[in-house]
Amino acid sequence: MKAGSPGAVAVRLSSQDEEIPGRKARAVRESQLRGLAASGRVIAAVGWVFFGVLPFRTYGQITPADMTQVRDATGNRIEALTILGGDYGLAAANFRSTGNFTLGETADATLGITKFGGAGDIGDPQPLASLPVGWQPRLQGNMGYLDGTQHLHSGLLEGDVTEIKSYGIEFGGGARFWMNDRLSFAPTLMGLYGHTWETYTANSAFMRKNFTTATELGLINFSVDTWTIIPRVNIQYLLTWDRTLIALSSEPAYYHTGSFNGSNPYLHVNGDSATWANTVDVDIPLGVSLFGHELHTGGYYRWTGLYGSLRSGLNESSLSEVHGRIVLDFLNQLWKVQWIGIGASYLFGPTVSGWSAGIDATFRF
Repeated sequence: MKAGSPGAVAVRLSSQDEEIPGRKARAVRESQLRGLAASGRVIAAVGWVFFGVLPFRTYGQITPADMTQVRDATGNRIEALTILGGDYGLAAANFRSTGNFTLGETADATLGITKFGGAGDIGDPQPLASLPVGWQPRLQGNMGYLDGTQHLHSGLLEGDVTEIKSYGIEFGGGARFWMNDRLSFAPTLMGLYGHTWETYTANSAFMRKNFTTATELGLINFSVDTWTIIPRVNIQYLLTWDRTLIALSSEPAYYHTGSFNGSNPYLHVNGDSATWANTVDVDIPLGVSLFGHELHTGGYYRWTGLYGSLRSGLNESSLSEVHGRIVLDFLNQLWKVQWIGIGASYLFGPTVSGWSAGIDATFRF
């Protein structure tokens, strides 16, 4: 299908007992896609915002810009969910939103993200040739799973349910360079593989009637594999006050995502995103022992700006996290473990909030 194909559009999805005139299947699908795009509201095609364009009741003239907008909206959403669920830099949590988080003001959504992963520097800093700089290898990795459900409460789609799932595997590394005992930076390069699929349950009369057409258009019940290349750099500055350690860090990251093995020829992902995370982390030794190990408390505040496809796909400009922890110090007492304990976070953005809790552990290799 060519994005710039000219001509009047005379096809629509309807809640009435209308029939599409007989013609070749491909021509029908292309005309329907043009008609939906010409409604003047973009189809964000993972089905979560499908209802935003359904009340189309007029004829329209499709333009190349309309077709590009439809494809971009589809790819942006899939790319955003892949990064949210698969990248170690964004926190795992249970989110809930009623509105803009899913790009629909009358949708009730929940989103659960589970992750296992992290980043760490290996060994002690070593001299870098004859330079007054120390360096050490750095590894990063993550396995993540995302499960989101949306109950639609809008017009023709009242009672419909859409569920989207995604899993990702991420790995990479680089090195940390120490300018002195306090200031360091760590450039890294990572790769992320993701698989995303959507399931749509049609309870409304409208979608039961148009279910096959919507599936053929790639608007619902799709699956796609994605790959993402992620260069990032972590800049860190350490402060001490008595035995309290304060770590200030800033970490910009860039994501380029492409797709393969899509279930529908209209389904493509080719986008660019970025995040900028800024963190203040505090570790406070309490001077109290439990089971022979000193108790530490502390936590962090992290603000993460979202940009590009990640921002437009989630309709969120930023995400903040407040994290608290209480841990036992195992440094030099348990192989490779610095501390282990429990932690919890509250996360929030302009239109979304969430929480997470679990094991809080730091390893030193």
